[in-house]
Amino acid sequence: MLELKARLTADGAKDSLICGILSPKCCETSHRRHNLLKKALDPTDIRILTEIQEDASLTNVALAERVGLSPSPCVARVRALEETGVIARRVTLLDAAKLGPSLSVFIQVTLEKQIEEMLESFEQSIKRFPEVMECYLMTGDSDYLLRVVVRDTLELQHFIIERLTRARGVANIRSSFALKQVKYKTALPENVLIGSQSA
Repeated sequence: MLELKARLTADGAKDSLICGILSPKCCETSHRRHNLLKKALDPTDIRILTEIQEDASLTNVALAERVGLSPSPCVARVRALEETGVIARRVTLLDAAKLGPSLSVFIQVTLEKQIEEMLESFEQSIKRFPEVMECYLMTGDSDYLLRVVVRDTLELQHFIIERLTRARGVANIRSSFALKQVKYKTALPENVLIGSQSA
């Protein structure tokens, strides 16, 4: 059984949440819940997902040509993927560099206590902050890892002092600046898509 050791706490809420997410029993339940979805995906579905992850603006006719279908069955497959939630939504990605200077900052946050109520309160606060692009509950020394995008250091200072430190339960904050973005992508790798074929 896979064991991940988070920092020990009196109540162990963080450990319980992580173990609950990653335990074999939980994984087995998750597989059962998604069994129908996994059986429904075939190589054609995966080709569709690969294409629209790279370019969601493709017309149905163009997409059908790329995946070797006629337009009617192609649009039917796309709708089915939308209805099952595999396609969550479609967005437009902006080039931040062409919109002016900005900073990507990675912030590690440690809470005073790792009780479920405090974790949930912090997560609800984070969801209200537009500067936060991503937020993850982590193993290890810190509780959360955030990716924040701001215009400059003054805006970062305002975010940390006026928003983040005022979130309930925040005990420690450590930030690191990204000097250069070497790679960034939103498309899931093909091996993850192919893996969805097996139940």
